[in-house]
Amino acid sequence: MKSYRKELWFEAGRRRQIIHITPQIEDCLRESGIREGLLLCNAMHITASVFINDNESGLHQDYEEWLEGLAPEKPHSRYRHNGYEDNADAHLKRTIMGREVVVAVTDGKLDFGPWEQIFYYELDGMRRKRVLVKIIGE
Repeated sequence: MKSYRKELWFEAGRRRQIIHITPQIEDCLRESGIREGLLLCNAMHITASVFINDNESGLHQDYEEWLEGLAPEKPHSRYRHNGYEDNADAHLKRTIMGREVVVAVTDGKLDFGPWEQIFYYELDGMRRKRVLVKIIGE
């Protein structure tokens, strides 16, 4: 069995931003040479998420509005976590969106359903953060 590991770095220009990362993940899969196995992709920061869904801008805006309704950024004073930092809402949003995705690798390709794509969701941006890609298989 082979194993591959790579860190991808992102720096969102806004506090919250959804970044389509499927092309970078596919590049990792090609680099790995693995044809059959599993790919794990996870955010390495507690205020960021990796998720799978449709690459559709209306849906991405719906995520923004829905999450902001559940855990509004302001007022910062509403959260006990906020003191030194003002990102409690980002921690809560990440819990909802999740940390990672696992995708089957079949015949050297990501084994997606229709419309599925991988996204990095920055929830407390304006600084560099990592995503881990780990692939195991043959």
